[in-house]
Amino acid sequence: QGQLVESGGGLVQAGASLRLSCTASGRTFNNYAMGWFRQAPGNEREFVSGITWNSKNIMYGDSVKDRAYISRDNGKNTVDLQIMNVKPEDTAIYFCASRPFEIQRSPRDWTYWGRGTQVTVSS
Repeated sequence: QGQLVESGGGLVQAGASLRLSCTASGRTFNNYAMGWFRQAPGNEREFVSGITWNSKNIMYGDSVKDRAYISRDNGKNTVDLQIMNVKPEDTAIYFCASRPFEIQRSPRDWTYWGRGTQVTVSS
């Protein structure tokens, strides 16, 4: 059974940078895409970013495009997300997810999920 554990959340000042990490364990994630989603109170879960196994395909959600950077280290089974110039609207619970092969923007298409990490951006 695959497990994903997020870290790096907390309180961040607006304009600063945020770095989240996700560590996968419990099974092999070869040929699995990794992704990040977020969910603010009262909102649906939103696609933030995704990266394929070989890092050749990377996607970003419109809300973080040009401010985010995703990377993965398959040797360490980790995927990192950096968001620069954070804004109060980036406040949400951030979830790590994984699915076979390609990136999908809908959360319904992802197989494994972490429990999430809270990010709060203060203005």
